[in-house]
Amino acid sequence: MMVGAIYHQISCNDMIYCIWVMNMASRYKFSEEQIKEIEQARKDNQDKRVKARLKALELRAKGADAREVSTATGFHASSVTRLVAKYRDKGIEAIAGNHYGGNRRNMSVSEEAAILAPFKERAEKGELVEISEIAKAYQAAVDHPVSNGQIYFVLHRHGWRKVMPRSKHPKKASEEEIAASKKLTPK
Repeated sequence: MMVGAIYHQISCNDMIYCIWVMNMASRYKFSEEQIKEIEQARKDNQDKRVKARLKALELRAKGADAREVSTATGFHASSVTRLVAKYRDKGIEAIAGNHYGGNRRNMSVSEEAAILAPFKERAEKGELVEISEIAKAYQAAVDHPVSNGQIYFVLHRHGWRKVMPRSKHPKKASEEEIAASKKLTPK
């Protein structure tokens, strides 16, 4: 009788929650094929950070709980759980894939060279070329604001260097005054 009374007191939301918790437990079961896939990916990979993630995933796949994996690998238990969820959603490539490569620039090197060409002609003639002018042309090409640091990286990539006229003190004496003072000093 007590069981029936407790059953009737549980609301609909609580039942859904209980079903959801039961599904969470079944979500962490790995097939033998998946375990072999993880082991093979771990053997093939050379990056130590990826190997550590795959080791954590492999331990979790073989039945260790998140806390045990955490102590064995150094990952936090919640990180292990997120790692498993990421594997479940996106597969082994989300764990073992290279997430860092590629051209992250706004445009290709040849497109950058095309933008820099008129400025290069002016610089070869001996004119001063300011970074602000190059930045305006670059920003017009990419349609969003770009910092001066980005422009300096582009210039460095194309072999430019900062050349500017030698600075002069504003109160420096003229050449005639310097020559006259040399004549007055005894030797």
